[in-house]
Amino acid sequence: MHTKISHSGIVESIGEGCVKVRILQTSACTACKVAGHCNAAESKEKIVDVLNVANPSTLKIGDGVVVCASRDVANRALLLGFGVPFIILVTVLVVALQLTSHEGLAALTALLALVPYYGVLYLFRNKIRQKLSFSLE
Repeated sequence: MHTKISHSGIVESIGEGCVKVRILQTSACTACKVAGHCNAAESKEKIVDVLNVANPSTLKIGDGVVVCASRDVANRALLLGFGVPFIILVTVLVVALQLTSHEGLAALTALLALVPYYGVLYLFRNKIRQKLSFSLE
């Protein structure tokens, strides 16, 4: 099992302490021979920030680079982005449904319970960005 996730990309811009790299994120289907005729195959262009690049002066805009992240970084990102919100949503939904017996109110309460969570993520975004960062190979 690989311990790193990597994507080939092209340097878009070089700033102080941050290099922006354009990567093409593809689904597993795009390698298939009939992917051009199938609606399931998709690919998206994304710009990722690579922080704390060791020697950015060696890079130029348009250079090809490989952006990588460890599996731990990917797992933490998935947990923060999907796992914790799902647990909050389901827990508040079940509790609110038991307390009120009103499905609409319980659903609205569960959705509103996510607002503080995403607010906390926003407040700590710089700290999270440092922990969930990409690197260049």
